[in-house]
Amino acid sequence: MEKPQIAVKPTIMAVLNGNSFAVVAALIPAALISQLLKALPQMGLVGQIEVMVALAQSTLPLIAAFVVGNMLRLSNLETAAMALATFVASGVVTVKGDAYMIAGTGVILNIMLTTLIASYVARLSSRLLGQLRMVFEPLVVLLISGGIGLLTLPIMVAVQGAVGQVVAQATRVSPLLMGVLLGMLFAFLIVSPLSSVGIATAIGLSGVGSGAANAGIVAAAITLAVMGAGVNSGGAIIAHFMGSPKIQMANMLSHPKLFMPVLLAAGVSGGVASLLGMSGTAFSAGFGLSGFIGPLTALNESQGDLLGIRVILAFIVVPLLLGILMKLVFMKKVPLIQGEELALPDI
Repeated sequence: MEKPQIAVKPTIMAVLNGNSFAVVAALIPAALISQLLKALPQMGLVGQIEVMVALAQSTLPLIAAFVVGNMLRLSNLETAAMALATFVASGVVTVKGDAYMIAGTGVILNIMLTTLIASYVARLSSRLLGQLRMVFEPLVVLLISGGIGLLTLPIMVAVQGAVGQVVAQATRVSPLLMGVLLGMLFAFLIVSPLSSVGIATAIGLSGVGSGAANAGIVAAAITLAVMGAGVNSGGAIIAHFMGSPKIQMANMLSHPKLFMPVLLAAGVSGGVASLLGMSGTAFSAGFGLSGFIGPLTALNESQGDLLGIRVILAFIVVPLLLGILMKLVFMKKVPLIQGEELALPDI
C-alpha cells in the first residue's frame, strides 16, 4: 500500500476536491429529476423516488469522507473513522426528543472542516495506537474530530447564512452589477479545480444570484464550444455544455488569455439573466446547462410573464450570440486566440 499523504497542501486539495465531488454525486440525482417529479402525482412510485433522492442527498458527508480518504490513500479503517466523525458533525442529523431525524445535505463548510480535521486525527491515531487501532481508532476519531465538528457547527451555520444573506442583499440592491460579478465568478470556477456547485451550496446562493451564476456558466461553456468548434469533434463540442466546460481546464490554465472572452461573455450573460429575473436555488446554481438543471430550475423558481421566452433568452440565445461574438472578436478581428489552444485530447 502506498504511503498516505500527510503534507498540508495535498491534504487541503484532497479536502476541496473530495467535498466538491461529494456535492455533485449526492445532489445531482435530485437536481436532475426534482423538477420532473413536481409535475407528476405525488403518490406510489413517484413518492418512493422522492424519498430515494432525498436520502441520497443526506449521504453527502459520508461520500465526502470516503472520497477524501481515498485521495489521501488512507486505510479503510482510517477512512471509515473519518466518515463517522463527518456524519455526526455535518448537521444532517437533528435530535427531537427521543427521535433522531436525518434530512438535508448538512452544512458544507462544516463538512469540509471536519474532513480536514478527521484526516489528521485518523493518521495520528493510527501511528499512536499501533496494533490497538482496530479497536480504538473509530472511537478516537469520532470523539475528537466529531466533537470539534459539533462545536464549530453553529458557527459555520451562521457564517454560511451570513454570506448567503450578503450576496442576496447585494443582488437586490444592485442586480445588474451582482449579476455580472456572479456570472464571471462562476464562469471562472467552472473551469478551475474548484467546484462551482460546491461553492454555491456552501454560501447558500439562491434567487436571482443563482440564476446569474448559472447563466455565466452557460456562457462560458458555449463560448468555449464555439471557439473550439474547428478543432474538436461534435461529441466534444456538446460535452462543453451538456457535460461541463471543466474539460477545458488544462487548456485554460496553460493559456490564461482564454479567460478574457470567457469572463467577458459570462459577465454579460449574468447581467442579462439578472435583468430578466432568472432565479434558482443553492443546489441548482453551478450546473449551467448540464442536465438542463439551470433552465428547468429557473422555470420553476422565477416569476413574471413570458417566463419561457425569458428562460430561452437567458440560457440559450444570449450566451450563443455572445459565444459567436467572442469568436469573431478574439479569433478573427483580433487573432489573439488560436483554435489549437482549445483542442481537446481524443478519448
